[in-house]
Amino acid sequence: MMRPLHVYTAEGIVLKRRVVGEADRIITVFTRQHGKLRLIAKGVRRITSRRAGHLEVFSHVILSIHTHKGLDIVTEAERVSEALIEGDSAGLGYAYCMCELVDQLLADGQEHEDVFFLLKNSLRIVGASKDAEVWQAVMSRYVHELLRNLGFLSVSRKLSTDEIKDYIENITERKLHSWPLLAELTRAS
Repeated sequence: MMRPLHVYTAEGIVLKRRVVGEADRIITVFTRQHGKLRLIAKGVRRITSRRAGHLEVFSHVILSIHTHKGLDIVTEAERVSEALIEGDSAGLGYAYCMCELVDQLLADGQEHEDVFFLLKNSLRIVGASKDAEVWQAVMSRYVHELLRNLGFLSVSRKLSTDEIKDYIENITERKLHSWPLLAELTRAS
């Protein structure tokens, strides 16, 4: 992937964020044009920041980004639409799992427009529903399509719900943090 030299624009979904220093955040965004990016949002934790509300997890945004030697810097952020998911805690659990899978399975800068639309549409369906059966069906379809699009699963193979976590952890060689939370939320609903 070759990025422009100074400023570029990207449409993306915020996967996660973490606090850095007194006023900054590092955000991980899965973009349609440039794949997964880790960016710094300077001053976003200040009360006067206009970008703060746009850089929440699950936000579908258009970003203006300034290239930098270390992490690129978010200079502007604008929401494309309302948050893709809000509300019910079990629905949020599914959404966190979806975002964690993209974060774990894709390398930085690896462009996958098909995965971008899969994530966006799956989050939108989970956010619009209050039904645990719909969430489970969407999650199963999402995991299988994601693994197939990335070449980790053959078209003929279908994983059971019990196999999915171990299968992905074997691929990434890391534990999934949101999966135990999702199991708890599923039992509670």
